[in-house]
Amino acid sequence: QVHLVESGGGLVQAGGSLRLSCAASGRTVSSYGLGWFRQAPGKEREFLVAISWSGSTTNYADSVKGRFTISRDNAKNTVFLQMNSLKPGDTAVYYCAAGSQSTARSTDYNYWGQGTQVTVSS
Repeated sequence: QVHLVESGGGLVQAGGSLRLSCAASGRTVSSYGLGWFRQAPGKEREFLVAISWSGSTTNYADSVKGRFTISRDNAKNTVFLQMNSLKPGDTAVYYCAAGSQSTARSTDYNYWGQGTQVTVSS
């Protein structure tokens, strides 16, 4: 069993930056693919980015490419999401997830965090 806890969310002005962290416990995630998703009110959960177990492969959604960067520290069992040039449209609850593959499909992920709120003001 893997327990994921996100942190680092908050309120930021448009154009600002935030760095989200997702700490895993209960079992090492060094062999898991890790992903970040978000869900805004009234909208479906949206894939943002995924990273392979080794960190050598990443996959970004077009909506965040060039603005968001994923990284992982397997020694610390943690994945990060650096978010720059934030826009009001980025406002959502952000979730990290772990699974056997680092894909864009939410159904490929077995473990999910509880989410952290990111609000971007204009």
